[in-house]
Amino acid sequence: MTVIDNYSNNIIKFGVKDMELKKNIEDVSVIGKRVLVRCDFNVPMDADKNITDDIRIRGALPTIKYLVKNEAKVILMSHLGRPKGAPDAKYTLEPVAKRLSELLEQEIIFAADQEVVGTSARKAVNEMKNGEIVLLENVRFRKEEEKNKPEFAKELADLGDLFVNDAFGTAHRAHASTAGIADYLPCVSGYLIQKEIDIMGKALHNPDRPFVAILGGAKVSDKIGVIKNLMNKVDILIVGGGMAFTFLKAMGYEVGKSLLEEEKLILAKELMTEAAEKGIKLLLPVDVVVAGEFKADAEHFIVDAAEIPQDMMALDIGPKTIELFSEEIKNAQTVIWNGPMGVFEMPAFAVGTEAIAKSVSESKGITIIGGGDSAAAVEQLGYADKMTHISTGGGASLEFLEGIELPGIAVIENK
Repeated sequence: MTVIDNYSNNIIKFGVKDMELKKNIEDVSVIGKRVLVRCDFNVPMDADKNITDDIRIRGALPTIKYLVKNEAKVILMSHLGRPKGAPDAKYTLEPVAKRLSELLEQEIIFAADQEVVGTSARKAVNEMKNGEIVLLENVRFRKEEEKNKPEFAKELADLGDLFVNDAFGTAHRAHASTAGIADYLPCVSGYLIQKEIDIMGKALHNPDRPFVAILGGAKVSDKIGVIKNLMNKVDILIVGGGMAFTFLKAMGYEVGKSLLEEEKLILAKELMTEAAEKGIKLLLPVDVVVAGEFKADAEHFIVDAAEIPQDMMALDIGPKTIELFSEEIKNAQTVIWNGPMGVFEMPAFAVGTEAIAKSVSESKGITIIGGGDSAAAVEQLGYADKMTHISTGGGASLEFLEGIELPGIAVIENK
């Protein structure tokens, strides 16, 4: 048995191409091999370089522990922030090495090499013994990384015998350390990417039903591809957040000063028509919380969605909407949620997002949080351990939900 949920009997699909099941670290021998592992250690830090949230580091631990236990020489690589293709002490991975050492209770050899793959990095790797771990410096210290230049990919590949991609958060980027390196080394997935493929893949292509998708966030334009892809899969589509007001306006409602994409009104009408034709229940807010200003302490009150005053803006869903949405979530067997229901950064307008998070956490079905703000909200509210899966990717999760083939997954060898 693997340490991840086993949904791997399902053939899954990325974009328009059917793809065989992908190999993971258990499908290859790693004993004595130099294994390059692309992780996502892009973690937040304070001014003193203290890591303020290590969830991404902890997410990589199962893969690292498996490789250590099986006597591999483990070479970790990641990006951190946006150093603009040049060495910048502000973005060094040294604090990550220290935190990894604490979590693994094992020394991490940090290759403090501004060339990433320079003399000191090669020396550290050449001197490794089985079960040891080296962390390379920030791969974005090299301008060739984000440009996916073959010469840098080859430099990285020369350090190892096997490439393991375990960075779902960057799997939608064709960079040297996420995709280019696979031109020179055999590539398999780590447990983190395997879990994303298995759980999200099953939800999108063989879901237990009813299948409910909850979409929020600011703009329809950010989620067009997701909505169109989910239209062919879900039974119920719930739309909240700022994007809901483009739909409400398309229905002829007054939305006041609420967030609105005038250029997407025709699209919103088309999507509602398509949902009706396919028998999909598309739910929009029936009441909202409005305020005269976009301020945390703004005076606010609840109105029906059809009665938003012209001089006011809606900043959250109301209690009737919470009840309506929660009832569908309660009866669902599969739930995917991406995007907050309101301006959840402001406590007065976070009620809807908090209520939906609670409803999803209480669902008896498969519950998937599609990265980004939804993942942050679930973590902050303490519901993380009650979800089946919280995706580690923001943009990657969205592209996955759109059905787009992700470069960092496409390069993984098929079984």
